[in-house]
Amino acid sequence: MQRFLLPGTSFPNLLIYGTAWKAEETRGLVLKAFRCGYRSFDTAAQPKHYREDLVGEAIREILAEGAIERKDLFLQTKFCPAAGQDPTNIPYDSSSPLVTQVETSINSSLINLRPIESKENVDEAYIDSIILHSPLENHALTLEVWRAMEQFVPHKVLALGVSNVSLAALTSLYKSATIKPSVVQNRFYPGSRFDLPVRQFCREKNIIYQAFWTLTANPELLFSEPTSLLARSVPIALETALYGLILSIGNIAVLNGTTAESRMASDREGLARLEKWKVEKDNAATWGTVLENFGQLIGENLGSV
Repeated sequence: MQRFLLPGTSFPNLLIYGTAWKAEETRGLVLKAFRCGYRSFDTAAQPKHYREDLVGEAIREILAEGAIERKDLFLQTKFCPAAGQDPTNIPYDSSSPLVTQVETSINSSLINLRPIESKENVDEAYIDSIILHSPLENHALTLEVWRAMEQFVPHKVLALGVSNVSLAALTSLYKSATIKPSVVQNRFYPGSRFDLPVRQFCREKNIIYQAFWTLTANPELLFSEPTSLLARSVPIALETALYGLILSIGNIAVLNGTTAESRMASDREGLARLEKWKVEKDNAATWGTVLENFGQLIGENLGSV
């Protein structure tokens, strides 16, 4: 995994704090997540679902405390096409050319996520990853937006990604892009067969797959026998056990959007406990059984993980 994509590859560091639908609580929740150990944060330039500006306020407060530097954080945001925006609250002029829409949106994100308070000098501002929130109506338009995003790499943006993408659209984009996608952020749920074809493509191309909708859309997995057995054996919460099983697939990170501070902490602590537990000799058989049975539920052979 490339260094700029996440601040480490241990299970706890593969949890990304998701800030969608947090509204005015966004700043406080980002601060709580940071104090619980999170160093990766996901937002978007889409005001109807995200408060990117409040994520930035929290990040500047964190950096002002002096305990860490900007390079120790992973900040990810998104360019959202006009079709996904509230037309009364949009960070660019939707009647302008696509290239201008992208430039205006990303420049506003750089201001929102700047590391210092002054807006006059954003030279130090950069974003670790910018995701195209969804492909456009056809490949030509998607590629036009992608080319505009590419212009910000590597000086202001370190990596590009795409979300809500099918295998066909991802394959086409990958073939045409000069700067290849480093991230795919998709729903992980039964309706897409847990996105297995997309995840296989990502593994082949060294693209990090970021799973969202992980708990809400998967009650069957959450209360399944493999998840329950793992939760009892470690012991950890069911939710943490499911996160751990998904992370064990490999080449994957998980968005965690909890608003409960206790869950923020227990998910990270539980994943650290799971990592220690699964390598202990006496637990090898149980771990192997859990992985094999979980793999059967998602249609994937996890026996060699």
